[in-house]
Amino acid sequence: MTRRIDLVADLGESFGDWKMGDDDALLEIITSANVACGFHAGDPRVMDRTVAECVRRGVAIGAHPSFPDLVGFGRRTMDLTGYEVRTDVVYQLGALSAVASYHGARVVHVAPHGRLGNLVAVRQDYADAVVDAITHVDPGLRVLAQDGCLADASRAAGVRVGVVGIADRAYRDDGTLVPRSEPGAVIHDAALIAERTVRMVAEGVIESANGVDLPVTVDSVLLHGDNPGAVELARLLRAELEAAGVEIAAPDAAS
Repeated sequence: MTRRIDLVADLGESFGDWKMGDDDALLEIITSANVACGFHAGDPRVMDRTVAECVRRGVAIGAHPSFPDLVGFGRRTMDLTGYEVRTDVVYQLGALSAVASYHGARVVHVAPHGRLGNLVAVRQDYADAVVDAITHVDPGLRVLAQDGCLADASRAAGVRVGVVGIADRAYRDDGTLVPRSEPGAVIHDAALIAERTVRMVAEGVIESANGVDLPVTVDSVLLHGDNPGAVELARLLRAELEAAGVEIAAPDAAS
């Protein structure tokens, strides 16, 4: 049976005159996009252009909600309540959904960004808040997340889950990501990242920072667009996956 994988990247992370990444080039490679909703990056014009290009190129649109941390790019810990997380996610999901509707499309998944994305894997209150937002706004949305609290809470609520693998980030032995504040958290060797990606998808294994083989079953591979050489790396990863017999495609609407 041919393995099928969704290639997803974080897009729309520019703001005003400040530009982040090469979205146009990444849109030629990926099958799904996590679009910034204004809290860590993005603004109405950036969101509009990004969604329009996703529609034109047939790339699936996902919301990428964050802590309200524009200065810190959503990567700083914020001591929010579950209520604040829920209302922030509803706000951001609503904004992107309206933009998508304008372009005759719809948001199909939610992928929390940055520090919020890390914490929903280990904080039950934050995970429950995100699931509460999704089930009341659009229970047909799919959650993209690592294994952990958010994935478990989503499944318990009947929300579809796509497990995300992140090949350029180091993993701890418990399957969580090594924080960016620690040395070696981000892997820069393209050949190593490609090897990890193919192994993660084809063999269901990712090696932790301590050399422990961790079992993983991933539905999507996240390609970061804010690193030097990101586009070249994305092309390499797609080529290596296809060479390994992996089909690259966004999930079916019901899967």
